Amino acid sequence: MPSGAPSRGATVLGPTAGQRGLCWIGFPLLGAGAGWLLKLLVGWVSSLPWTPFEGPLRLIGSIPPAPLTIGAVAVGVVAGLLLALLAEHYYVTVTVDDDRVTVVCRDSRQEVPREAVAGVFHDAKQLVLLGHDTGELVRRGGDLPSEERLVAAFQAHGYPWLADGDPYQEDFRRWVEGHPDLSAAAHAILKARARAVEKGDADDAEELRVELAKLGVVVRDEKKRQYWRRAGTPDELDAPGSP
Repeated sequence: MPSGAPSRGATVLGPTAGQRGLCWIGFPLLGAGAGWLLKLLVGWVSSLPWTPFEGPLRLIGSIPPAPLTIGAVAVGVVAGLLLALLAEHYYVTVTVDDDRVTVVCRDSRQEVPREAVAGVFHDAKQLVLLGHDTGELVRRGGDLPSEERLVAAFQAHGYPWLADGDPYQEDFRRWVEGHPDLSAAAHAILKARARAVEKGDADDAEELRVELAKLGVVVRDEKKRQYWRRAGTPDELDAPGSP
């Protein structure tokens, strides 16, 4: 079988037909309605004794009603299509088969072999795959398939779904710069990642999460705050000099 191709019987979870229909039909319709209302709003605002942007509004108001209505609705439809395209970009596709799990979102593709997965759970609207060393192999948010569909797919292929959520939830601590239990390298990455999280740079935050994983540090976000724990077997966690 070619590398990267799902095996026979693989379960592919992506957006449903209803979700796609809502995006590609609903958003343009809402945009058209918003454009029509905007045309009415421009006419009302232009009639006021004083208003900011009076010149541009009067110029718009000078357009004959029929072309103005058609133009406003057309702009709304285009805006709705652009929103639908953006939503499509943020859909997460999860492919589960007996040999591996593949998670694709935007330009990111993560592929994890079955034997590396110790558990799977849903955490704060994120899909998490745990490794045998307690580290997180995948933590993916975004527009995920419903939890019910995820549970059914992973259990159908024999993956251990953790219905109670993260078994290491209580081990997470809020990151504070200079904490003695973290190495200087981990602090430097967490500091850079804090800036990425604050700016909403999801790609940079994900790259830095992977770098932290190499140091044996697991990180999760909550309201733009970083929480961390150490990963590893009990012997590794008790060893002196751990990150």
